[in-house]
Formats: sequence, C-alpha cells, structure tokens
Amino acid sequence: MRSQTKKPPWLTRRLPSGPEYEKIRGLMNRGRLHTVCQEAKCPNIWECFSNRTATFLILGDRCTRNCRFCAVAHSPVEPPDPAEPVRVAETVEKLGLVYVVITSVTRDDLPDGGAGHFAKTIREIHRRIPEAVIEVLIPDFKGDAIALRTVLKARPQVLNHNIETVPRLYATVRPGALYARSLELLGRVKTIDASIPTKSGLMLGLGETTAEIRQTLQDLLDVECRMLTMGQYLQPSTDHLPVARFVPPAEFDQWQQTAFQMGFSGVASGPFVRSSYHAKELFNAANP
Repeated sequence: MRSQTKKPPWLTRRLPSGPEYEKIRGLMNRGRLHTVCQEAKCPNIWECFSNRTATFLILGDRCTRNCRFCAVAHSPVEPPDPAEPVRVAETVEKLGLVYVVITSVTRDDLPDGGAGHFAKTIREIHRRIPEAVIEVLIPDFKGDAIALRTVLKARPQVLNHNIETVPRLYATVRPGALYARSLELLGRVKTIDASIPTKSGLMLGLGETTAEIRQTLQDLLDVECRMLTMGQYLQPSTDHLPVARFVPPAEFDQWQQTAFQMGFSGVASGPFVRSSYHAKELFNAANP
C-alpha cells in the first residue's frame, strides 16, 4: 500500500483551547472518566468540547483488540468499575446534555463483552435525565445476541456499530473483527426492536475502491441501517496503518449525495467526520 504522509491543506485543525474545552476536560478528570475524543485523538475535540459535547468511553481506556487504525491503547485491562455508570450520569447532568453518546473499548475478556455495563449506564442516565437521548456506539460482542439484547432492553434511542471499512481490508485493518458479524449485529437489532434506529460509520483512505464503498453502503441498507457517517482515516502514529489516500472534500460531498440517493435518511460525510460528529443533528435529520 502506497502511503501519503503530508496532510493536504483541508486537513488542518486548530489546537484545543478555551473555557468550555477546559471545563469539560476538568469535569472528565474529576469524574475519573474517559472520552473517545481524547483516547482516540479525535481531530474534532476542540469543536465538540467547546460546544459542551463529548463521547463517553466506558469500560476503561484499554482495548482487548489491536485494530491497526485505532489510537486507543490495548492490553492489559482492568475489571470494570461498578461506579462508572453513576459517574457518567452525574457528569451528563452537570453538563446539561440532552443528547449523549456512550461508547467503549472492546472487552473480549468479559463474558458479556461489557453489555451489562452499557445497560447500567443507559439506565442511570435515563433515571437522572429522563428526556436525554442516548446513542450507544457498541463493539460487536463477538456476535453474542444475548449481549446485544441486554443493551437494547435498556432502551437507547440509537444503536451505532461501525462497519469501519470494506470487507477486503478487514484482515489488515480490523484483525479480530468480521465484516459479516458486524452486518449481522446491525440486522439483528431490527429483529429484537425495530423501533431503535441503527447507525454505522466508514473510514475512507485505506485503499478501498469506489465499487467497494458502494457495495458496503448497499450492505448496510440491506440490514436496514439508515444513518451513516463517512470520514477520512488519519494515521494516529507510525505504528498504525499508513494513509493510502487523502480524499478531497468534494468527493465526500459526492458520497453524501450518493448515500442519500441510495436510501440513507441521515448522512454526515467529510474529512473530519467521525462516528459521533454532530450526532444530535444527524439523529434529528434522520428522525424528524
């Protein structure tokens, strides 16, 4: 794979700063909480923190897998903190959030993959802020349908699971994950509770072809996933996969149009788009 190391001008971003950024960072530190914004080195951290939004990362800050695109640290892992759901809900309340995104590291070491911890966190937020809309971005739970059912019974308003890349690149990009298993998870949501909308995300710039992207979008539609994010893969460090291509903003705009034409009801597509980027706006657009 031929790599590109020099970022084009459209991929510049200001450094995080400002009172709201510091306020959220301070609340997270005091609550002994993690955000995927920080752990995954998200380029939107300044914008999101400044707008009083964050994606909470539960079940610790270390992952049992070692995906070659992800900046989150891996192994060893600590047991889940039983008080974490309460601390997350307290922080959500202090921030005055009405739309909350909860994600986690992958915990293949736990019998339920952490599904029970997700459910406790959802319920605790709903108990404190009944009007809150909760989006969960979950791992694949190794295909465990009971674990998925556990999360859905807690009644999140959105179930997000990222497909990440096209099937041909899975072995390289997502060792330990299976394309078919991720699709099956998204489809299974509809058999368990058809009222919960599903969402997925795709990274571009890893060497995928146009035909492969289109087929992946169709695969998502075939399992009734109607909310989509598409963003540029950025290499977190020299130990991670190199960028094969920087996709121009106009091409992301075209993919957004294509996705709408194919049947998606909510699409966010752009170089800096990530799974939870403008999640509230995307949810409202897809579920008017």
